[in-house]
Amino acid sequence: MEAMIASEQDEDLRKAYTEMLDGCLQHPDQWDWYAVWMIEKTDGTHIGDLCFKGLRENGNAEIGYGILEAFQGQGYATEAVRAACRWAFLHPDVKALEAETDAGNTVSQRVLEKCGFRPNGSFGEEGPRFTLGRPTDAAEGTR
Repeated sequence: MEAMIASEQDEDLRKAYTEMLDGCLQHPDQWDWYAVWMIEKTDGTHIGDLCFKGLRENGNAEIGYGILEAFQGQGYATEAVRAACRWAFLHPDVKALEAETDAGNTVSQRVLEKCGFRPNGSFGEEGPRFTLGRPTDAAEGTR
């Protein structure tokens, strides 16, 4: 993660990655919940990344994701978010997932809605917040 942070040109991503590393170091028992997951095509082409921002005591975890511009609009974000949600809900301590988007990022909001997230009426640092409750059958994943 340190090498990734050092090579990142985007200041916002560098800040986010640093927060993930700090979370890993502060909560070594929750490493998976702070790690940055690379999103790649089957041929190994890197197209984006995804992370959780820790697993809080109330059983909620926040997800964040991004797809490189050249690969946007092809369903990769939806596929990655669905897969990550399925993985998260395999953990019995997870009660709900949350996400936050820029207010004007309707594309990201649509990804969340396709994955079953719904606006929860609150706003965070980046904009509106969305929540996905635990499916009745964790094996079924998201809708």
